[in-house]
Amino acid sequence: MVVTRELSEHNPAVAVTDAAIPTRVRLESVDLLRGVIMILMALDHTRDFFGQTAFSPTDPTQTTIPLFFTRWITHFCAPVFFLLTGTGASLRKKSKGELSKFLFTRGLWLIFLEITLFRCLGLQFNFDYHLTLLDVLWALGWAMIVLSGLVHLPAWLVTSFGVVLIAGHNLLDRIQSSNPVWSILHSPNFILTTPQHSVFVAYPLIPWIGVTAVGCSLGQIYAWASDRRRTFLFGAGLATTAAFVILRGINIYGDPFRWSTQKSAAHTVLSFLNTNKYPPSLLFLLMTLGPALLFLWAVDGGTPQFLRPALVLGKVPMFYYLLHFPLIHLIAVAVCYARYGQTHWMFESPTITQFPITTPPGWGFSLPVIYLIWASVVLALYPLCRWFATVKRRRSDAWLSYL
Repeated sequence: MVVTRELSEHNPAVAVTDAAIPTRVRLESVDLLRGVIMILMALDHTRDFFGQTAFSPTDPTQTTIPLFFTRWITHFCAPVFFLLTGTGASLRKKSKGELSKFLFTRGLWLIFLEITLFRCLGLQFNFDYHLTLLDVLWALGWAMIVLSGLVHLPAWLVTSFGVVLIAGHNLLDRIQSSNPVWSILHSPNFILTTPQHSVFVAYPLIPWIGVTAVGCSLGQIYAWASDRRRTFLFGAGLATTAAFVILRGINIYGDPFRWSTQKSAAHTVLSFLNTNKYPPSLLFLLMTLGPALLFLWAVDGGTPQFLRPALVLGKVPMFYYLLHFPLIHLIAVAVCYARYGQTHWMFESPTITQFPITTPPGWGFSLPVIYLIWASVVLALYPLCRWFATVKRRRSDAWLSYL
């Protein structure tokens, strides 16, 4: 770990000694970016519960422009969260052994949450295990476990490992296999299917581990002088975004689906932006991580006043994550009862097409309604997140680091 950090509420260049650094270095720019994506994430999940599911919102042949961008803007959430998971790990003031142990145990905790408490109590509101979706927490847990070994390696090797996984995993797209191990590593698929139970891998591990490894290396730049760091963030963000535009324009490598001319110029742009998330293609990651780096550059000097509420959420991302799903689901239950006089659909998720709920007949609301519910969820959670952020700032209990 580095001996000095540039720290203060607005990140000015103030060198501090190792003894003065807390157990975790908090950087406003990192917390702010994390908070913004947590807010956007709630929009996507609100749409999951309240939107219409007749077709994919990113299908340029059927979608509308507002619906497309409602979904597209939330594509930034998972890549940035995995990236900043690695960055946050590198900013922890721990020995390599302590950091490795923390990452390993936290990774196991996230996997446990994914398949037990959070899955049943937080998301699906049932315990029948008809369908188990191995989703974000599952992949994040394994990424942290792998990172617990990578932290013992030189930084250049960790960076190279991450870049190779991100840039090269689309070479594996031609391999077609129903082997469960292959589904876990690269190709989303069912790894268990019986009449009573099924398990579907939504987040294959290879590319997400790569993003987390690169994020760990990114944390090293926060030991640099401000001007050097900002120059790097701007250059890296611009180069990454440009690489997306160029490679997507060439239309040969980097995504399993090519863009094509559509019924209008606007819908052709949608096709160009419609990159593959499951698993995240090279172009998907370039498209999302490039602007994320530019955002870090833009706010490196301090947080704009209008974004300060997002800073609070960014300090307690797991707490927010674990609360926002059940709150959205509870609102769906209430709306369903008010509309139909019964709610059994809200507790049923037997198949991949009926997840996280079974939509009642005629279910589905317009985008303005979805945006209103989304805003209500974020506003309702803000006071709780502010309280918990204060608790984490004042106390150093070990269990708090797992939330």
